[in-house]
Amino acid sequence: MSQSKLFEPFKLGPITLANRVVMAPLTRNRAVPSGMVPSPLAIEYYGQRASAGLLITEASQVSQQGQGYQDTPGIYSKEQVAGWRKITDRVHERGGRIFIQLWHVGRISHVALQPDGGQPVAPSAIRAKGKTFVNGTFADTSEPRALELAEIPGIIDDFRRGAENAIAAGFDGVEIHGANGYLLDQFAKDGANKRTDAYGGSIENRARLMLEVSKAVAAAAGPERTGIRISPVTPANDISDSDPQPLFDYIVDQLNALKLTYIHVIEGATGGPRDNAPFDYASLRKRFKQAYVANNGYDYELANRQLDANAADLIAFGKPFISNPDLVERLKQGVPLNAWDKNTFYGGGVKGYTDYPTLAGTQAAE
Repeated sequence: MSQSKLFEPFKLGPITLANRVVMAPLTRNRAVPSGMVPSPLAIEYYGQRASAGLLITEASQVSQQGQGYQDTPGIYSKEQVAGWRKITDRVHERGGRIFIQLWHVGRISHVALQPDGGQPVAPSAIRAKGKTFVNGTFADTSEPRALELAEIPGIIDDFRRGAENAIAAGFDGVEIHGANGYLLDQFAKDGANKRTDAYGGSIENRARLMLEVSKAVAAAAGPERTGIRISPVTPANDISDSDPQPLFDYIVDQLNALKLTYIHVIEGATGGPRDNAPFDYASLRKRFKQAYVANNGYDYELANRQLDANAADLIAFGKPFISNPDLVERLKQGVPLNAWDKNTFYGGGVKGYTDYPTLAGTQAAE
């Protein structure tokens, strides 16, 4: 099994990854509630998983307004930067590489999380039929308000500052969250965006915010250290578009012109069927000249098929990394994976977070 391309090194911009296995962003809701600083437990959590070619952190809000779930970490305060620095130091000590995912949830939020109890913001005042995690339970998202045109430069600046903070915190790079029905995806897709100004209507207008954010982040972190996550046909968080192929062909053409280091593509429905809607991912692969990170429902066999077919450069694994800190070694040896416990995904402490056994630890105990 070790002959697989999955375990070959890969040059990603200025850095060399030890293998082509990527740990996908995974929201775990364990930040310190006062200040949304990464928990000290997160130092060990990410350190345990440093054998991945690239770790991408849980999504981290670029402002308080950008928060949509309780106890998710931010990247907008000095305290948060200091907390993340301990994590990047640990990952680097263990030979790993780590990017942070920059996040603004837009309408997928709750008034309890917003500054002064205000409404969440969105491209248009359309409430998502979805849930958020707040006060220890899942609750309906709150009614959003449409962003004023004058507010949009501030959103872009929040992402830029988040990228600067990420580099100050020692990250190898940043990933912009443009997927899964959050703010940038909301602007891009016509199911959520009914604006009639420069940010609504045509494909070019709806893509504008995602591309302006990408340009600002790339200027701050360097395009060679900037990736972006997209999800052309996911229905996650009540998002939809009437014609996603030309929309994302255009978006990826523009991202390619910015020379970002990768696109991270959720193929199909996030965490669900890969064939939920027709879409030509090969078109994106052809249009984007840097790295293509494939995500959604991948196992060892599918990963190898896609790499062998040159349909992807890197493969992102999500939930398997929750319960298998040594996922790379387990895939190499072809041994069974630990099962995950859904009850400990969101919030809590050590249980279901840093206590999953490694293969070496299990063998040593036998």
